[in-house]
Amino acid sequence: MNSLSYLNDDLAPFPSPEQALRDPNGLLAIGGDLHPDRLLSAYYNGIFPWFNADDPILWWSPDPRAVFVPSSLHVSKSLRKFLRKQAWRFTINHAFDEVVQGCAAPRPDQDGTWITADIATAYGLLHQQQQAHSLEVWHQDELIGGLYGIAVGQVFCGESMFHRQTNASKAAMMMLHQYLLANNFKLIDAQVVNPHLESLGAKALKRSDFISLLKRFRDNRVPDDVWYPKEVYLDL
Repeated sequence: MNSLSYLNDDLAPFPSPEQALRDPNGLLAIGGDLHPDRLLSAYYNGIFPWFNADDPILWWSPDPRAVFVPSSLHVSKSLRKFLRKQAWRFTINHAFDEVVQGCAAPRPDQDGTWITADIATAYGLLHQQQQAHSLEVWHQDELIGGLYGIAVGQVFCGESMFHRQTNASKAAMMMLHQYLLANNFKLIDAQVVNPHLESLGAKALKRSDFISLLKRFRDNRVPDDVWYPKEVYLDL
């Protein structure tokens, strides 16, 4: 029988993702903290934090899991046509904190945001340790979209994205896929299956299959310069 685990502050190992609850789907543990070492341990084992501002820290490993295989992103002809008309620029790790702030901004269909000040601080520390990364979309010198996530070997664990101009977040996803494919990444973790992700080409994997792939690729190194700040170019 699956049961919820309670964490303290001693950085003890996470329980197996297979122990996660079925309802709510994937809830595995509660408590602990957002120390960088704990966060890295979570992603290394297929677990991520997700909680509201007034909640304790909640840790999840849902079944099924939403994933993209690099090159599997579905891009419509109309989106490609739209993007060819834009003079947008793309960068890697040029404005991590600003991207997180953009992702944390309230959205019309949401009452609040799960990206609290504590979350922003925690992932900012991971970025300083070169473990968390951002991709930015610019119109001239204005940040109009982007995304951020955690790199675990040849797996990129996407956390959140935002846009301030139409299609800027989709353009960020396109750029991310092209960049990861070019640098031999094998998997993009999109966490929770939903119709929007499926429309973009995400697949629903059984949790056990996702964990098997994660274990296969998580210890594979990529060159350090993959995540050096740089400008990148979208191939349309």
